[in-house]
Amino acid sequence: MNKKIMLLTAAVFLTMILSACGNNSSSEANGKVTLTLFSTMSNSGERKAFEEVIREFEKEHQQIRIDANFPGNSYEDMIRVKMGANDMPDLFDTHGWAKLRYSEYVADLKEMDWVKQLDPSLDQILKDQDGKVYAYPLNQAKDGLSFNANLLKEYGIEVPRTLDELKSALLTVKEKSKGDVVPLWIPGGDNSNIAQVFDELATPLLITDQKHQYGKELENGSFDWSLYTPLAQFMKDLKDQDLLNKDVLTAKLSQAPELMAQNKIAFTFVGGSLGPEATELNSSIKVGTMPVPAIHKGDEQSWIGGERFTVAAWKGSKHLKEAKQFIDFLAKPENAKKIAEGTSSETALKQVKAKNYYSTFYDQYEQVKIEPYFDRKYLPSGMWAVMATTGQELLAGSITPEQLSKKMEEEYKRLKKQ
Repeated sequence: MNKKIMLLTAAVFLTMILSACGNNSSSEANGKVTLTLFSTMSNSGERKAFEEVIREFEKEHQQIRIDANFPGNSYEDMIRVKMGANDMPDLFDTHGWAKLRYSEYVADLKEMDWVKQLDPSLDQILKDQDGKVYAYPLNQAKDGLSFNANLLKEYGIEVPRTLDELKSALLTVKEKSKGDVVPLWIPGGDNSNIAQVFDELATPLLITDQKHQYGKELENGSFDWSLYTPLAQFMKDLKDQDLLNKDVLTAKLSQAPELMAQNKIAFTFVGGSLGPEATELNSSIKVGTMPVPAIHKGDEQSWIGGERFTVAAWKGSKHLKEAKQFIDFLAKPENAKKIAEGTSSETALKQVKAKNYYSTFYDQYEQVKIEPYFDRKYLPSGMWAVMATTGQELLAGSITPEQLSKKMEEEYKRLKKQ
């Protein structure tokens, strides 16, 4: 190899290294700025609304381009790598961990105009005692169960209010459909959807009932994990009695709209755009939503929620000004409304009212209290993955309910020390 070629090769190699180590955002030769954005949105219907607003922003701000990424199940792993390298995306979703996990990476948004309109119920999640605002919430979650309203009417099933009533409803679906309808459908091909079920039901089991409140014990590390076993036993019983889909360990989230449209699902913990997508496939379908059922006698139902999707700005971004411009654009009333309706959720801004597919049901249950996600408030970071894998193992029959609780205890103690 001659000397000129060697020098050229070395220069190219050095350029590649410097490019790899640089900020995720970039300034192009023509003066345009590209902002990288990472989101946990995994549903195509939800992404559609968000991407439409992104395109409108790019039309209005022609010198700024948004490089939107939706890595799905890989999101947390990718972000952890970027956190370790201190090379975060310009804009990213804090997915419930704005303060606990991302606090040192996010820019303070408290001076932005939309903050005055933020729903106070989100203050404990997105603000600290000094008033710092960690992220902009694209919408608010009210998680519970979705159900096929037509099938429940056909089978004479009242919308369940308690876990016992839910179990009875599932048995009725199995009997009256002669096995043609899945009583409770879980897309466990991604085990985070199994974790979702455990996370939602842990709240009525361990938090909301006055005689069964263990929040302090969970927070200080003294919780008796045998109290978690009834939840694992409930899920095992559902599997043993064929009240779950037979492919619970392989079913994909993307299958939900079509199966609901075909009247193959009675209940599911899948929410979001499931209703509108299923109805688009079959106009006669009506998907309802309900709060999480109460477990203990005398307790009330509850929504599980907080912010669903957010956009935070990386404080180390070279284009923080442009990143905040994008967040301001998202917070315009017409855009906040479009995203909330596109994700079948409520807005996080007091002045903006969204009319979405589930509005009738949200109005019906407007007095029901919203409880924060169990893992986000009471468990150390990393426990979501533990709930996912232990739940998967339970449904696969490789561990018992008691063993599940023991594994949860071991990982809880280990992660709490970190």
